[in-house]
Amino acid sequence: MKVGPYLGYLAVGAVLGAVFVQSEVASWYRIQEMFRFGSFHLFGIIGSAIVVSAASLALLRWWGRPIPQVTQPDPVRPRYALGGTVFGLGWGILGACPGPIYALLGMGITSMVVALLSALTGAWAYGLLQDRLPH
Repeated sequence: MKVGPYLGYLAVGAVLGAVFVQSEVASWYRIQEMFRFGSFHLFGIIGSAIVVSAASLALLRWWGRPIPQVTQPDPVRPRYALGGTVFGLGWGILGACPGPIYALLGMGITSMVVALLSALTGAWAYGLLQDRLPH
């Protein structure tokens, strides 16, 4: 496997990790504040990400780039509510979603090793059971 083509991704990941740390997106305390509605900080970051995404999609449409359209909305199913609840509980208890785990490890927060191993185990288990799960 050649490493060269992946160096750009590594650099972008390192920059994103630094942004996570400096903006306190990776801060357990900031995440707890958000879930307790004690601070607007992370809600503002998430809201600005939505605005940037919407503007990016609008620009892509304006430039004539193809964007896949959902022809029929998928009905809300209990499995989505269950999956979202499990993800949210894990996020709230752990204090980190999958993105900042690497940044937190880079900051020397060694307890994130457990989080990373748990995330990898969950991804492995999903891959193992994927054919037996409803999609």
